[in-house]
Amino acid sequence: MAIPAAIVVLPLGVLFFVSGLVVNLIQAVCYVLIRPVSKNTYRRINRQVAELLWLELVWLIDWWAGVKIELYADSETFKLMGKEHALVICNHKSDIDWLVGWVLAQRSGCLGSTLAVMKKSSKLLPVIGWSMCFSEYLFLERSWAKDESTLKSGLQRLSDFPRPFWLALFVEGTRFTQAKLLAAQEYASSAGLPVPRNVLIPRTKGFVTAVSHMRPFVPAIYDVTVAIPETSPPPTMLRLFKGQPSVVHVHLKRHLMKDLPETDDEVAQWCRDIFVEKDKLLDKHNSEGSFGEQLQDFGRPVKSLLVVSSWAILLILGALKFFQRASLFSSWKGITFSAIALALITFLMQVLIQFSQSERSTPAKVTPAKPKKSGEETQEKQL
Repeated sequence: MAIPAAIVVLPLGVLFFVSGLVVNLIQAVCYVLIRPVSKNTYRRINRQVAELLWLELVWLIDWWAGVKIELYADSETFKLMGKEHALVICNHKSDIDWLVGWVLAQRSGCLGSTLAVMKKSSKLLPVIGWSMCFSEYLFLERSWAKDESTLKSGLQRLSDFPRPFWLALFVEGTRFTQAKLLAAQEYASSAGLPVPRNVLIPRTKGFVTAVSHMRPFVPAIYDVTVAIPETSPPPTMLRLFKGQPSVVHVHLKRHLMKDLPETDDEVAQWCRDIFVEKDKLLDKHNSEGSFGEQLQDFGRPVKSLLVVSSWAILLILGALKFFQRASLFSSWKGITFSAIALALITFLMQVLIQFSQSERSTPAKVTPAKPKKSGEETQEKQL
């Protein structure tokens, strides 16, 4: 990490990790004391507590970096956002797609009850991964033999969720890069599938499982397409921390769950067809610079700014009292302890930044293509 970047990242890291540990502690206490008595009460409390942490990252986009997110959706869909359970499928275009989803959820009033299907290593991330565990995110190993039962039981637990939730599922299985696109194109050519230009080939097993288990209690699928205009640099975690702006275009189309086909094979084909349409939509965006549909104005709420300001004030006041009583800087032992703590936070921020980078993500493997009968689903080893 460059020295100027470290100077910016360090104070933000101190704020995020100290406040995050407070949030984790509250979540842990509630998990031990309240969840055994009332799961719904725990979920309602955790929704508010987790939001205190997620809003810091929303603030990072809205107020620190000034990332502009433009939402293209019809009026009916826009009005229903945050008022119903939804399964969200999205192309994995940038390093911060998950944060873009959080911004949309925050605008819709369901940030604290937004969930996602994540790779298992995510739960090891200090603060953010721990908070996701307490918030019932679903963690998979990307091996279907191991993940099938985990996914099914996790989806079933959501059937009695007390507030509207979004469950995000990145069906491409990995973040988009040119190298992965070339591999997907080669695979599509050998398997007789439509060759993608802007997306990867969806892994449908997880999606089919989600649809089959969520039909009774989730009314809609939100088909989200993320695009970065050619005139804007791609947003990354490092750019966010350095306060560098970007522009992100989001297209959202709502599908009724009841309108999906009944059989698993047909649902899998529906998912593949959606990504073929998504590919064409991105072609249009690339040529025109926008999605060309109704642009919704969802503003930039001050709630995240108030939350971060409050955390900062509490941290500064707490640090002053702590330093006065502990006299850390009056001895070499105290100075050494403080330096180690700051170095640890810098290291953890570096881990968070690198973890989010597309180039460091590992694509899910698929079996080599084999000749198959018309309509037969392509077999996949992993989600």
